Parts: sequence; C-alpha cells; structure tokens
Amino acid sequence: MRKFVPALGALILAGCGGESQQQQQAGPPPTPQVGVVQVSQQPVVLTTELPGRTSAYETSEVRPQVNGIVLARLFQEGDFVAKGQALYRIDPAPYQAQVASARAAVARARAAIASSRALARRYGELVRINAISRQEFENATTQAQQAEADVAAQSAALRSAQIDLARTTIRAPIAGRIGRSTFTTGALVTAAQTQPLTTIQRLDPIYVDIQQSSADLLRLRQQIMAGDLSRGAGAARVRLKLEDGTTYPVEGTLKFADVTVDPTTGSQTIRALFGNSRGLLLPGMFVRAELVQGVQSQAITVPLRAVSRDEKGNPTVMVVGQGDKVEPRVLTAPRTIGDSWLVTAGLKPGDRVIVEGGMMLRPGMPVKPVPFNPNAKPAAGQPPQGQGQTQGQAK
Repeated sequence: MRKFVPALGALILAGCGGESQQQQQAGPPPTPQVGVVQVSQQPVVLTTELPGRTSAYETSEVRPQVNGIVLARLFQEGDFVAKGQALYRIDPAPYQAQVASARAAVARARAAIASSRALARRYGELVRINAISRQEFENATTQAQQAEADVAAQSAALRSAQIDLARTTIRAPIAGRIGRSTFTTGALVTAAQTQPLTTIQRLDPIYVDIQQSSADLLRLRQQIMAGDLSRGAGAARVRLKLEDGTTYPVEGTLKFADVTVDPTTGSQTIRALFGNSRGLLLPGMFVRAELVQGVQSQAITVPLRAVSRDEKGNPTVMVVGQGDKVEPRVLTAPRTIGDSWLVTAGLKPGDRVIVEGGMMLRPGMPVKPVPFNPNAKPAAGQPPQGQGQTQGQAK
C-alpha cells in the first residue's frame, strides 16, 4: 500500500494545476451591468396633505320671534326647504286681535284729524277779522298738528301688529337641508328663547376648514419671498381624501387664510370651497386636503428605489463616477414627491444614479452603466427592480 502514496499525491497536484490553468484561461469576471438614471433639474410642484373638517356654507338656527303655541309643523325633517317656505304656524288669534285694535285706533285718529283741521281753518278766518283771539287760533292749529302726529303713531302701531301677526308663520330664512325639529305641535315657544326650533344648513357648496402649522406657513412665505418657490397656476386648487381613503371627485378652491393663529395649537385655519351637488360631503366630516404649496423651478429628484439608509440613518445612493466606478453619496432629502425623493444636497445635474443592479456593489468597483428601463425584465442572476439597495429602501 505504501508504494501507491507518491502516485496519489502526484495525481492530486496534477489536478490542481489543471484547475488553475483553466481559471487563468477564463480571465477576470465580467463587469456587472447596472441601470442608471441621469440627474437633471426640472420644475416640481410641491404639495402638502393636511387634516380638515367640513362645515356648512350657510347655517341658520330657526327661532320664534313672537310668543305662542305651535299649532302645526309644516315640513318633513331632513328635506330640502326653499327660502321663504313656511315651517311652523303659531296660534295667530292674539295677534289678529292686536291688528284689529290698531286699525280702530288709526280710524279714530283720522277722524280726529279731520275735525281739528276744520276747526283750525274756521279759526283762521275768524282771527283775520279779530272775532277770536290769536291764542285760540294757535291752540286750534296745535291740536290739528297733534292729530296728524297721532295718526302717524297709530299707523306705526298697526304696522307693528301686522308684523307680529305675519311672524306667527315661521319661514325659512335660507334655502338648504333642514334638520330635526326640537319642538312639537302644542309646545309653548317664546321670542326670547335660546333653543332653536330647528336648523337649516346650505351644503352646496360646502366649506372645508384646514389646519396648518403657523411655522410651516411662515417657512413657506419665506421660501416664496426668497425666490426658492413660486406660486404656480394651480396654487389655489385643493383636492380631498375622504374618511374611507377615496379621493373626492371635485376639486376645490382656496378662499382665504385666517389672520389669527390659535395660541393653544399654534395652527392657522385655511378655508377652501368645494362643490357638493351630490350631497356626499356633510358638515363635521374629517377629511385630508392636498394643497399646492408652490413650484420649485430647479428641483432634483431620484427614484425611491435608488435610495437606501446608512448605519446613521442618512439617505444614500450609489452613483457611477469617473472611470465608471461606483461612488457612494450621502443626500439631503427632506420629502418625497410621488415615487421620488426631492434632493436638496448631495447630487448635481449630470450625476448617474444607480437604480437597478446595485445589491452586491462596493465603492470603487467598475460597472457597466446602461439607461434604466422600468419596464424591462431583470436579467438572469439579477435581483428584481427595486431590490438593489444594500441597506434597504429609504422611508
């Protein structure tokens, strides 16, 4: 058995030498291919999403203006009512009596004025011939003027009584959707009561009150004043996301921003107006509003899939530098815009950012850059697109 050991060793050495020769003949491994996007500056519309609440365009709390018993309710709760439509009828009998009494007082005053005027005319003729004293003539003239004033006063009292009589029929001050009735037939109501009979709300259009931090608004104004942002054509447009996550089909318009900051929350109210012809929005609903903040004319963006995080949590990308070698870059990326990061530092126009094929890359490795095609299928042995980050996708 010992005489075969040298022969076995020679065979092993011969096999290793043959494998080494094959590796030398095969040459170095091929240069990996990566998909890149070239960074460029372009205008970007900056938006923000903020919480908000819907509120009625017009709200009217219906209250009685006279005292009395409710004889009838003339509407269906929840229906649409027109402006001027009769809602309640209060017992009119006491007010009808007041109107009749006021009319009688006016008639009596008019009769008195006719008599006093005739007397003043007769005294005017008698005073010319000195048949009566000047004082008697002046007294008759004064009585005639008082009678005229009494007619005016009684006419005003009649008008007031007629107004109170008309108020026994309570009418809708605005058009809109009417709520529930808090008083029923037979209830006693008074002109000084604080509780409304019902409430009418106009819901088309409808307001959305949006809350935004005063610090964010201040920063936005400073950016606009510095020229970093400009107000684009769509700056006054607002979109809504409803409570179930769906998008409201109608765009709204900004109306105004409140001039006062809430000292308890540090927020400022922004009001937007939306059409609501289908009645989908109701007062008090929670919504999220997307507002256009402005347009950044020279913005740099990179796809989300190209950005990863280092051990310190900083956003980083791999770029193809000089000699087609990999270089890491640390970015300043304050926010996302759609499926991209907005980059404010770390990249410049013309940089080639690796989007695909960067899983096993290390700084300084040579690569073969090709334009990134998001619709292309990954090559054999390559990871799927969007999984080429060494540190995981940035969030």
